[in-house]
Amino acid sequence: MKPETIDRIRKFTEDRDWDQFHSPSNIAKSIVIEAAELLECFQWNNEEYDLQHVKEELADVIVYSQNMLDKLGLDVDEIVNMKMSQNEAKYPVEKAKGKSDKYTEL
Repeated sequence: MKPETIDRIRKFTEDRDWDQFHSPSNIAKSIVIEAAELLECFQWNNEEYDLQHVKEELADVIVYSQNMLDKLGLDVDEIVNMKMSQNEAKYPVEKAKGKSDKYTEL
């Protein structure tokens, strides 16, 4: 995410004095709630959905995720790369390519 976008998210929260409500557990709950609202966009039809609504719900998930990063003092690149290294070890290309099996089933 661009630094100015991150700053905008932080300013939004700061201007409203909402950090007091942003405990890790509250943010985690909010991420799950917004992710459920994103899933709701596809509830009855996988092909026809309101792209604008999808974008809005996905943005909510991303904003709350940035709030969680800030609250826990985490760096997005660091944790994503850490997780990608774990995923690459669990799902080697030669075993996982073209398959959707769980790593324990490869």
